[in-house]
Amino acid sequence: MSSIGWVGIGVMGRSMCGHLLQAGHSVKVHTRTKSSAQSVLAVGAEWCESPGDVARGSEFIFTIVGYPADVRSVYLDQGGILDQSASGSVVIDMTTSEPSLAREIYAAARKRGVFSLDAPVSGGDLGARNATLAIMAGGDEDAFDRTLPLFEKMGKNVRLMGQAGAGQHTKLSNQILIAGTMIGVVESLLYAVRSGLDMDAVIDVIGSGAAGSWSINNLGRRIAKDDYNPGFFIKHFVKDMGIALAEARRMGIALPGLALVEQLYVAAMAQGLENMGTQALYRALKHVNGMR
Repeated sequence: MSSIGWVGIGVMGRSMCGHLLQAGHSVKVHTRTKSSAQSVLAVGAEWCESPGDVARGSEFIFTIVGYPADVRSVYLDQGGILDQSASGSVVIDMTTSEPSLAREIYAAARKRGVFSLDAPVSGGDLGARNATLAIMAGGDEDAFDRTLPLFEKMGKNVRLMGQAGAGQHTKLSNQILIAGTMIGVVESLLYAVRSGLDMDAVIDVIGSGAAGSWSINNLGRRIAKDDYNPGFFIKHFVKDMGIALAEARRMGIALPGLALVEQLYVAAMAQGLENMGTQALYRALKHVNGMR
């Protein structure tokens, strides 16, 4: 069994960390608010007061936090994860973050004899709970191979996509596709409802045909139940789209569809929906269309 450190016990991190505990690994945890960690502390995780304390003595250190600034702080601040990680240990950031920051952490880790992977995930809260996440990693093959048995406790589709930053680029490709899909889902369902159709009946039909997608069959069902609880926060999706648009500008490519969807989600945040799930874009567009 491995000695594991974990930083970030949120909607997804709670389940992901829990799977490692269930597999019998020794896990030390830290998160911004200790009360958020109660579910994993109750089943054997050890509380630490800081990310550096989590890293000390751990063979593998996982992080899944909110924003790139949080990633930079937990890894690169004095006394943080890299300062306290032992030579030969592996640090794995599963936050959706900036590819350039992943490469910066990789370079800083190498100077300390530490291995680094960027390994963001896709699958939302359901994938985290069911251990069926897609995990897309960037970094050295040796570090990936060492970590793979742990990844397989959290996901079903685990791939090494290339060197440092490649995991983040893959996740941004994922988010670009989801952004376009989500606007299609909510506009489709708005049209269906306004025309007098039953939302679930529509999803039954179109979700099994060429228009079928994870978003319509999962998030569409939540919309039909008026369930806007977060599997993934709107505020974090806006963060991801902003990173993708910045990377696109750096590469000199135009992504007009992504730019449009970002504006719609920013409008949703302006309506106070930032802490709801991404499916709450439906509520934002209902408001725009004067629908109750």
